[in-house]
Amino acid sequence: MKIRVGVLLLLALLSGCDDSAPAQKGFAGLGDQAVAFTPVVPGRVFSFPADHGLHEGFRIEWWYVTANLKDAQGHEFGVQWTLFRSALNAAPQAGGWRNQTIWLGHAAVTSATVHHAAERYARGGVGQAGVQALPFNAWIDDWQFSTQASGAEPLADMQLKARDPRFSYALRLTSSRPLVLQGEQGFSQKSEQGQASYYYSQPFFQASGELEIDGQRYAVSGPAWLDREWSSQPLTANQTGWDWFSLHLDNGEHLMLYRMRHKDGAPYLTGTWIDAQGHAQTLHAGEISLVPQDTAKVAGRSMPVVWAIKIPSKQLDITLHALNPNAWMTLRIPYWEGPVRLRGSQGGTGYLEMTGY
Repeated sequence: MKIRVGVLLLLALLSGCDDSAPAQKGFAGLGDQAVAFTPVVPGRVFSFPADHGLHEGFRIEWWYVTANLKDAQGHEFGVQWTLFRSALNAAPQAGGWRNQTIWLGHAAVTSATVHHAAERYARGGVGQAGVQALPFNAWIDDWQFSTQASGAEPLADMQLKARDPRFSYALRLTSSRPLVLQGEQGFSQKSEQGQASYYYSQPFFQASGELEIDGQRYAVSGPAWLDREWSSQPLTANQTGWDWFSLHLDNGEHLMLYRMRHKDGAPYLTGTWIDAQGHAQTLHAGEISLVPQDTAKVAGRSMPVVWAIKIPSKQLDITLHALNPNAWMTLRIPYWEGPVRLRGSQGGTGYLEMTGY
């Protein structure tokens, strides 16, 4: 999905403002009931470009970009850019300071030896952050993900930029391939009880541009991936975190997997196989073997940074290694997110996110 972590942070901060608030349910409150908000139900008909914009009535949503990049010398890098929207109530949002929306941005860069992460916060209604569908523009302060295309598909040609004292990047992302609806025609289930999000991706972006880390500049290029989701209650009270994978295979195919871990019982496991033309096939738990192989001590936690993935129906048997095992997002709510390398029946690159450890 990624069910993205900034939303969790917003909910945690908001609940923490009231000492009388009840204990959170599920990971970072995402299992809390949200009866006043619009539910996620099967059968939605997606409409583009409108669905690139925000969705009032839903509690949470995000625009999430990751990129696996190399320079001319073969040095590998990862880039993350995320914008999260959290609604404090389900009513239509007013303008100005009466607006009840909170925005959060995360940006990060990773190399084999360095990982930097930053975050920004904004109040809705005053222009500091927001999203518009046409022409598409998502921003928080001077961090921006916006269209440069003039045709019917605004995501065909994008610019992505973020800046922090320790790093910056300015990338162009292009794709002529179709968007991919995850799950069952965009209905992405997260539990056996039916919790879900609306979820689509653009896994076919090609990125190029400039990256700066600690004063050193690099000209870089490589594949990138956009995840778009919105929901109101995507988890159950029993779900403690997740492991999320978005993978670019060398043969042009793509794979998205996630397992939602529980306090007790087996994880909820599913995924999507995307062929080189953009056709998507849902993968169910019985078709997937996803097993941690090795761990690293990261920020006082034991994190699984090597994984084995097998999908027999696709003749896939790979091992996934973190480019930098210390890709720890040292933010208000910390989590692990970074680029990975693939070895085995297919080579490739991708991104891994792990929460709740």
